[in-house]
Amino acid sequence: MPSKLLFTSQLSNNNLSKKENVNNLIRILARFGNVPKIDGINIILSKEEPEIFKIIPGESITIGSIVINNPVLALLYIRYGIEWQIWYRAFEQDKSSILLYDYAAFSVTSLFYNLLPKKDKNELENENYLLIDSIKEKGSSEKNILNLRIELLEKLQSFHGYSSSRKKLKKSWTAIIKCLARPTELLLMSGGDLRLNIDEDELLNKYGCRPFPRPEAFTFASSTATSVSNYAFNKTENSRINLINKSLLKGKKKAAFDFSELLKSDLKNVLNLNKGCQIIFSPSGTDSALQIAGITQIITKKEIAHILVGSDETGSGVPAALTGCHFENNTALGLPIKKGEMIEGFRPISLTEIPFRDNKGNLKTASRLDDEVLEAVIKANDLGRYLVLHTMDQSKLGYQAPSEKLLQQISEIENLSLQIIVDGSQLRLDSKDIVDYINKGYIVTITGSKYFTGPPYAGALIIPKKVSKKKELKNEILPSGLTSYYNYSDWPESWICSKELSSGFNYGASMRWHAAITEMKRYFKTPLLYRNLGIEMFCNYVEESIKEAPFLEQLFDEEFQIHSEKKEDTGLKNIRTIFPFFIKKDENILDEKNVKKLYLLLNSDISSDFENSSLEVLRIATQKCHIGQAVKVLHKSNKQSAILRISLGARVISDSWKDRDVSIFFSSIEEQMNQITVIIRKIELIVNHPELLSD
Repeated sequence: MPSKLLFTSQLSNNNLSKKENVNNLIRILARFGNVPKIDGINIILSKEEPEIFKIIPGESITIGSIVINNPVLALLYIRYGIEWQIWYRAFEQDKSSILLYDYAAFSVTSLFYNLLPKKDKNELENENYLLIDSIKEKGSSEKNILNLRIELLEKLQSFHGYSSSRKKLKKSWTAIIKCLARPTELLLMSGGDLRLNIDEDELLNKYGCRPFPRPEAFTFASSTATSVSNYAFNKTENSRINLINKSLLKGKKKAAFDFSELLKSDLKNVLNLNKGCQIIFSPSGTDSALQIAGITQIITKKEIAHILVGSDETGSGVPAALTGCHFENNTALGLPIKKGEMIEGFRPISLTEIPFRDNKGNLKTASRLDDEVLEAVIKANDLGRYLVLHTMDQSKLGYQAPSEKLLQQISEIENLSLQIIVDGSQLRLDSKDIVDYINKGYIVTITGSKYFTGPPYAGALIIPKKVSKKKELKNEILPSGLTSYYNYSDWPESWICSKELSSGFNYGASMRWHAAITEMKRYFKTPLLYRNLGIEMFCNYVEESIKEAPFLEQLFDEEFQIHSEKKEDTGLKNIRTIFPFFIKKDENILDEKNVKKLYLLLNSDISSDFENSSLEVLRIATQKCHIGQAVKVLHKSNKQSAILRISLGARVISDSWKDRDVSIFFSSIEEQMNQITVIIRKIELIVNHPELLSD
């Protein structure tokens, strides 16, 4: 009789005599941790039938011992079996729909195979098994997967022993398979742009993170982007399974719309927003800027003037988006466009950019920034324009502008047509700060992918009731070119202006927001007192650690040290949580090129360059450290350089509070402070070996 063994237990006991086998197993087991978990399905190892793979619907998956001997092969078979069981359960264990489950399981497994690193695919090169042979034969393109030969389907049905009288998928099934018969990590990469693509070796995207958990890395990169956590990934996988269930029972369109509305409701609840405001989701912060540009096109007939404060520390595509131009060569809906061209339906827009730094690279004073903003406002108002003032709270380097005092002064200008936008994309704000902005009638842009460490590319606008009630939003239509960018399900249901947008659904952006909201919920479960103490404890340590490192130089300006004019205030808005720094070698600042190289080395295992070193050096060299990516900044010596950033992210707090024990909470914060020490020591290790930075 076959023995009931956990798949992971069997793998961990196999072939551990060689170092490379240990590393291989660790990598495979880590990936196996992302395979969906479904209760009541046993995974059984069979020694009597060593090549068997069998699915007992609703009960178990049996896998032979020979298959287990190749962990990558076993991983694919297990992924197939679990996905089959997911769809079987989702359709209420209806055995007349066997064809649907076969197609869905094959689709997910093919796409999962495509996301394997190159070295894992090489492990399958000489394997001759039905599943892997079929995947290689069909490839992983959507067209091929949805056109399986009858002969192949009959072979796949040998896994469970049931035959299907149906030889073709229903049309409704095909649509659901296209959208949801995808690994969650692939969904988290979709509905954005090419920057979400991953390399085939380390599976990292442009931002140095993965669309599935990367627990082996020390991660303090929330000012840029972060790999999704195990907790959020598992919750998001569960939401995919729920969507499969509801799509099969209610229809894809109804299920998708309900999911979008649930996400909006959850976001309002977690941020304590009032019911009168509206949420508009977008694939990115730059897409949010384009949404603002589109909204202002219909709420005024006047000429429009945008004033962008902190233009040198916002997304590179934001200026183009605000002027109604394409900012990439494809949209988040995957449609080709031409970067720089005006989007159809937009009338001309003027834009005034007010950067934080002057032409010499020096940070402007707060009073100078206020003067420049006021001058731009008065000029636009004198020309009779409708003014959209984009304020910054906080930038990628932690700055804010203009001052609250100036905003009050602007509000007293007579005959001013003005809408204030708060760029809160970093979301280093407490709920009370967002509510305060909304109560003042400001539109707030946020993302779930910065402070709250959701997967990259999850943007949203929070629209106050005062704006949402404007009659134009219920009577006018958005510029026609925006149909290439957005789905109407992401916009308020009551707004007629969005009804001409695409009728599709961006599952990728929604799944990324689901992961981000999951992180928000667990962050706010930490009591406020402990949250604030933990934040101060961690941030003070990071600041002091950078100060004490002779090879690092902080990019701080005393005027921007404290953001609040009320010194007694506490909270995220009023404490520095982003720590940018230059890197030095023998008192010389590294140039931009070498800073970027160092950033990549920091996020990699470089132990092969230190094979004859001490165990301590090897430990540091091996450790992958992911921090905020390089930002081009002119050093005070007039040398063009770049800074890196260590940033507080919500997970520092929520991961520490997961046991809900005060003593464990502070001990866990200290453990993460120790990780900061390792990161700084690895920077020093690289700096002291300049050959690592040479071409």
